[in-house]
Amino acid sequence: MSFETIKDIVNFNPSRPLSKGKEFPFIDMASLPVNGRDITEISNKVFNGGGAKFKNGDTLFARITPCLENGKTAKVENLPVGCIAHGSTEFIVLSAKSKDDEDFVYYLARLPDFRSYAISRMEGTSGRQRVSWQALAEFNLRLPEKGKRKKIGEILKSIDDKIHLNNQINQTLESIAQVIFKSWFIDFDPVRAKIAAKQEGNDPELAAMCAISGKSEAELEQIAKEDFAELQATAALFPDELVESELGEVPKGWVVSIVGEQVQTVGGGTPSTKNADFWDNGIHHWTTPKDLSNLTDKILLNTERKITDIGLKKISSGLLPKNTVLMSSRAPVGYLALAKIEVAINQGYIAILPNTKYSAEYLIHWCKANMAEIKGRASGTTFQEISKRNFREINFIRPDEKVIAVYTRTAKTLYDEITLKAKEKQSLINLRDTLLPKLLLGEVEIPDFINEGE
Repeated sequence: MSFETIKDIVNFNPSRPLSKGKEFPFIDMASLPVNGRDITEISNKVFNGGGAKFKNGDTLFARITPCLENGKTAKVENLPVGCIAHGSTEFIVLSAKSKDDEDFVYYLARLPDFRSYAISRMEGTSGRQRVSWQALAEFNLRLPEKGKRKKIGEILKSIDDKIHLNNQINQTLESIAQVIFKSWFIDFDPVRAKIAAKQEGNDPELAAMCAISGKSEAELEQIAKEDFAELQATAALFPDELVESELGEVPKGWVVSIVGEQVQTVGGGTPSTKNADFWDNGIHHWTTPKDLSNLTDKILLNTERKITDIGLKKISSGLLPKNTVLMSSRAPVGYLALAKIEVAINQGYIAILPNTKYSAEYLIHWCKANMAEIKGRASGTTFQEISKRNFREINFIRPDEKVIAVYTRTAKTLYDEITLKAKEKQSLINLRDTLLPKLLLGEVEIPDFINEGE
C-alpha cells in the first residue's frame, strides 16, 4: 500500500457541460438512501445552472447536516448511457479517475473513518453546517494497489447485490399480500364476479375462482385436482350478493363495525432518559418510530435502544408480544411494521394487537389499505397526530372469519418468507459493515483465490 490522498484516484465535483434551459435527468437529496447504495428516484428537470453534475459510476455524497451524519450516499447507476444528470448543490460528486475504481470509491465514501473526518471538517452555523469537497480531498489513507482496489469493490458490491435482491423479493411478496387483501376485502372482487356471473347465466362459483386465482376457466382446468378443490372451497366462502350499508355496498353477511370494537389498541411512553436506571444495560427492546423510518421491509427485528426492567415498569402497555402491528401515530403518521420481537413502545405509536379473529398479517394490510382515512383523522399544529380515540372510531368491515382465515394462511406464508429474507439481509449488512473498513484499511488480506487471474 502507498500513503496517498484520495484525490489521487478521485475527481471531486468535476466540471461537466450542460445546456441551460434544457431538461436533463435530476436527482434530489430525498432520493439518496440512508446507508444504502441505490438511488430510489430519478426525475427530469430543466437545468438553470449550478448544482452537482454526475454520470453513471459516480458517487453522490451528502455534505450538509443532518444528511451527512445520517449516511446519505449513493452510487449513480441507472442513467441512460452517456448521459449527464444534475442535482442538489448539497451533493459532493466523487468521480473515480479509473472505471475499475468506481465501486472502491463508493465504499470509500461509506468508510466510517472517512465519514467521521467529513463531519469533523464541517463549517457554518448550527443546523446548516457543510463540508467542502476541498476538505474531503485531503483525507489520507493507505490506498491498496489498483488490482486489489477493484477486488475490494467487487467483494462489497456482491454483498450489496444480494441485499438488493432480498429487498426486491420482499417488496414483491408484500405486494402480493396487499393485492389479495385489496381484491377480497376492499374491492370485493370474488363477490362481484359471482354477481356478474349470475346475471349472465354463468357459474358464479367458477367466476369467483377465476377472480381469486387470476386464471381463466381454461387455465383452471389445467391445475391439479387438490388445488382446484382448495380454490373451489375458498370461492364458496364469498357471498353472491352486496347489500347497502352506511359505508356503501358490502358483501351480504359482512358487518360494519369500528376498529375499537374489533381489536385492542395501546400506546406507549418514554421513561425519563435522565434516569440511568431505566436505560443502562437495558435488556428489553424499546422502539420509537425512528426505528421504522428506514425499514425496507415491514418487519421489526431490532431497536436502536433497549430498556431495563425498572424502565419497562414505567410504560403502562408493558412488553408487547411478537406479531404486534406497530403504526406510528405522529411525526409522521403511518409507518407500519410487524414486530417480530417482544417490544415496548414510546408515545409515538398506536400498537394493534392481533386476536383470534384478526391476524397480524390481516391487520397490517388493513392499515395500509385504509391509510388515507387514518391520516385524514390526524390533527395538530406543530405536527399531525392521530389519537387512539380517533383511530378506534374508524369504520371497520367485519368479514366472514373463514375468509380471513384463508387469507391469513396465504399472507402468513408470504410474511414468513419476508421475515426470513429480512433476517438474512441483516446478517449480510452486518457482514458488509464489518468487512468494509477492514478491507479498505488493509486489516484483512484478500484471499489468494480471489486474486487469481489478475
